[in-house]
Amino acid sequence: MGFISEFKEFAMKGNLVDMAIGFVMGAAFTKLTTAFVEKMFAPVVGLLLGGIDLADKKIVLKEAVLDAAGKETAPAVSIEWGLFATAVIDFIIVAFVMFLIIKAMNKMKKPEVTAPPAGPTQEELLTQIRDLLKK
Repeated sequence: MGFISEFKEFAMKGNLVDMAIGFVMGAAFTKLTTAFVEKMFAPVVGLLLGGIDLADKKIVLKEAVLDAAGKETAPAVSIEWGLFATAVIDFIIVAFVMFLIIKAMNKMKKPEVTAPPAGPTQEELLTQIRDLLKK
């Protein structure tokens, strides 16, 4: 019975639950960002570039090998830079949104109250006045 209660205590700790919620929200946010880039951003960029689909862009290093029947025996080797560019755009959007969220959270935090700088004590003021009168 001790193992189960120990596991329950571990699983219900605030940090673990917060981390799980963050993980789920991050996965959902990734889907949202990817959908935005692929379905909204990429078509506009493609339209501006004359109908080019960025995700299809690649540099073929070696063509696919076909047999006499036209069946592919060896796949093509290519650098799919369009997919990489799309992933970079995804990252930039996620980083920018996270920046905005953290900036808003920091703005909502209450500023720490700092004590006003300590001024001279009454004795120090009287000493200064005495010294000035002596001159």
